Parts: sequence; structure tokens; C-alpha cells
Amino acid sequence: MLTIIMETRDNEAELAQTLSVLVAGAVEGLVSDVIILDHGSRDGSVHVADAAGCRFCAEWDLADIVRSARGEWLMLLEPGARPVGRWVDELSEYVSLNKDPARFSPSRMHRRPLLKRLSQRAAPLEAGFLLRKQDAVAAARANMRLSDIASARAARKLVTELVPAWVTVGNRSSAVRA
Repeated sequence: MLTIIMETRDNEAELAQTLSVLVAGAVEGLVSDVIILDHGSRDGSVHVADAAGCRFCAEWDLADIVRSARGEWLMLLEPGARPVGRWVDELSEYVSLNKDPARFSPSRMHRRPLLKRLSQRAAPLEAGFLLRKQDAVAAARANMRLSDIASARAARKLVTELVPAWVTVGNRSSAVRA
């Protein structure tokens, strides 16, 4: 079983996109719970999380959150990120056979322009991050963010691709301008 954890601040649309994809994992019995850690959202993020059956935390301590997760594995994602393809099958197999952290493969359909890839380092959660709960409990501290857990760790690369959150944010921004 897997717990999904995301941090959000005014990411209502992105949260809805990610949660809609995660339904397949819940139906198949892979995803046990989803926890949303809020940073003062003023949009409808709380309503989206509530409608999807997520635990929405307005005040939180990351160490307490990690300890309270129901799953034995944690998947850390950015709102808007979406695993594609046979992600449920691959993650089920991975968590049953491995102990090492993992990241999704970057989406081949959604790549940053070459100059941005060369000049900017990818965000720690751009490819998601999968790790055992016990490893997260050992690493988590009160004032940490999810990206702090993921940034300093080596991880295997999964075959399954992840559409990064910036794709959703970029599409929303261009739709607002149009």
C-alpha cells in the first residue's frame, strides 16, 4: 500500500488533475490514502481534496504527517504531476520487490527546452519520489518540506513516465492569457 503526499498553495486545478489520475491506483488497491499539505491556499484546494477523500492539513509537522501515513511506501508528488501508462502495475511490482527509493522517468512528450535543461536543475520532485515509510520517518523533521526529503537521495529510475507539474501550470497560464 502506498500513501501519496503533496504540498499545495493555490493549486486547485493542478490538484484536481493529479487526483483524477490517482483514482486508478485507489481502485486497484495500491493507493491507501492521499495527504495534502497546505501552505495557506485561498482557492478551492481544500474542496478538491475533500471531494477526493484526501486528508487536507492546513497546519502540519512533516515528521508527524509521515508517521501517520497508512501506506508502507510514500509517493511524493507536485500538484499537477501525473503518472502515465501502466504506473499502477509497475509501482505494485516495484514496492513488492525493492527497498530503494525511485523516481519516475521524465515524460518523453513533455521535455523542457534544451537550454533550460542545461542551465536549470530540475526541481527535486519534478520526477516524483517513491520511498519506504520507514526511510521517510528517519529523514523527516518538523520544519522540512517534501522536496528536502527527495533532494539529497539517490534513486532508481522507474520505466513509467511522469508528466511533470509544470506542464499543467503552463497550460493553465496560457489558457488564462488567451
